[in-house]
Amino acid sequence: GGTSGIGTTAIQLAHVMGARVFTTAGTDAKCKVCTDLGAEVAINYRDADFVEALKAEGGANLILDMVGGEYLPRNVRALADDGRLVQIAFLQGPKVTLNFAQVMMRRPQSDLAKARIAQSLRTQVWPLLEAGRLGPVMDSTYPLAQAAQAHAHMESSTHIGKIVLKVA
Repeated sequence: GGTSGIGTTAIQLAHVMGARVFTTAGTDAKCKVCTDLGAEVAINYRDADFVEALKAEGGANLILDMVGGEYLPRNVRALADDGRLVQIAFLQGPKVTLNFAQVMMRRPQSDLAKARIAQSLRTQVWPLLEAGRLGPVMDSTYPLAQAAQAHAHMESSTHIGKIVLKVA
């Protein structure tokens, strides 16, 4: 939506702030307006697939979408790892089938990031556990031989906290 009110403003703001701006519009004339406003690339969505164009650039770090509908899964595919999708409106509707595994896979964690998370747990969470200020909530314990009963209890949605299988 590069030539909408929000789109034209977003192009200018992002460009002034030094971002690489890619946008879509429905005609070549509208695409020209977008590049004149500061977009590096304006994709005529009637002639080209914005998903492939963005993936070729490594994906989008941020997508502002006003369309919704069938664009939602396409937007997810167009995101860079750790990219963000901001939904502004739903011109094609808010309901769609979406594979959320694709969303989760867009947030890979490097070994360094995982080490930082572990260190944060050691310094911020473990002391709270050791001091007894927080702890796991245990619902019930079942011997391994009663795994089916434990699973039935879990499916009943009456439990609170963890259900544990005890292995002898």
